[in-house]
Amino acid sequence: MGRRTEEAATRAPVNRGLAVERAVAVADGEGIEAVTMRRLARELGVEAASLYHHVSGKDEILDGLVDLVSAEIELPTRTDGWRSAIRQRAHHTRAVLRRHPWAVALMASRTMPGPATLRLLEAGIRYLREGGFTVEAAAHAISTVDSYVHGFVLQEVNLPFRDESELTAMTGAIMDQFPRTDFPYLFELTVEHVLQPGYSYGNEFDVGLEVVLDGVDARLGSART
Repeated sequence: MGRRTEEAATRAPVNRGLAVERAVAVADGEGIEAVTMRRLARELGVEAASLYHHVSGKDEILDGLVDLVSAEIELPTRTDGWRSAIRQRAHHTRAVLRRHPWAVALMASRTMPGPATLRLLEAGIRYLREGGFTVEAAAHAISTVDSYVHGFVLQEVNLPFRDESELTAMTGAIMDQFPRTDFPYLFELTVEHVLQPGYSYGNEFDVGLEVVLDGVDARLGSART
């Protein structure tokens, strides 16, 4: 009894912020499916029912998770115009979402964004508007860039291989099952690009981002105010 009293005395007081922090740790270690109210209560050393005194339910925890991840994304401070700012924002977003692989899918599902999430979106729109984009053009541009970044990360964190050796084994097994004549260009790309030493799928991000930014500039640049 005395030991449990001592542990309770030294334990940090339960609050929403602490609950969300523990939820991030659980999600990072075991996936978002492991984040339940019962699990969080156990992590915090309290009864599940008492956790509801601090948060209304799992939805509040999930909203908090998204906003905590958004708060980790560093906003550009010194830039050379809208393109530099949007590029930096894209790279910072990707870096954080890779640290929390579960977050990219969760972000798209929440309906109650927090202040950090809104600041991230506000910053992206501001760079474009101050770069001369009209309201409509800024809306199209931020949607295009964020869709690219989130979509790329979603693929990246779910790749069925971890390194070059696993990629080589996987592609080799696939190529052994099908004749080269049925997929000549796919085989060509695989052999001459994917299976070359030093290949990393992540290297495609910069190329794709510049293509997106070129397209934004070419298609929407004429709509600048």
